[in-house]
Amino acid sequence: MPEENKKIGLVLSGGGVKGMAHIGVIKALNEHDIYPHYISGVSAGALVGALLANNYKPDDMLAFFKETPLFKYNFVTINKPGLFDTEKYMLALEKFFPENRFEALHLPLYVTATNLQKGKPVYFQTGELLHPLLASAALPPVFSPVEIKGELYSDGGVMNNFPLEPLQGQADYIIGSYTSSMQEVSKKEIGNSLQISQRANLLMLHASALNKLHIPDLLFRPEGLGLIGVLDKRGIDKAFELGYEHASKVLDQVVFASQA
Repeated sequence: MPEENKKIGLVLSGGGVKGMAHIGVIKALNEHDIYPHYISGVSAGALVGALLANNYKPDDMLAFFKETPLFKYNFVTINKPGLFDTEKYMLALEKFFPENRFEALHLPLYVTATNLQKGKPVYFQTGELLHPLLASAALPPVFSPVEIKGELYSDGGVMNNFPLEPLQGQADYIIGSYTSSMQEVSKKEIGNSLQISQRANLLMLHASALNKLHIPDLLFRPEGLGLIGVLDKRGIDKAFELGYEHASKVLDQVVFASQA
């Protein structure tokens, strides 16, 4: 457990709906009086991290994801690469982040997105907030890339699905929550183009993080998330519960070990 005077950094991976487990982890951390000083997130983790940095509680975070439509007919695009126009989700974000600036948040936040043209991850931390958030979660080819200052950005997990780098050298104690779980699937589960694309994306996201999971001082990897679809909103509550139960168990064990 981190000492009282330690600056805590929280890293939140991508994972789509599986990333709702982050909210459960945050609830368990709060119940053990652990609150981060810095947050770094990507994709779903960037959205959760932004809500946390703006002082939203776990119930409010869940409400955000339940209220925000993933797939709406009028969000379909024929003029941009991708099935759905990512810009259409701006209204949902404006409701929760009306000031639309990193500097308006209550905690320092790093949002990872992939610069598609330069082929590198970018860590946003100042200036306009909403476009980096949209870009970070724009999973190709489902969601269209987002233009920021004349360049195209997409899901940060493509290049870095566990962005702890911005916290190294700042945080004294790094906590990680990793929700891009992997499990073997049957041929039936990758039987159409969308399923193949989702599977390939998941493999890519997972591969980009594996060699860094040993770095955090404390890491949460909730089990059972593999049964939840990356874009299946029906799994929101289940992912949250898995995250909360896992983190509560781990934290109780850590506290017990420290007192022994």
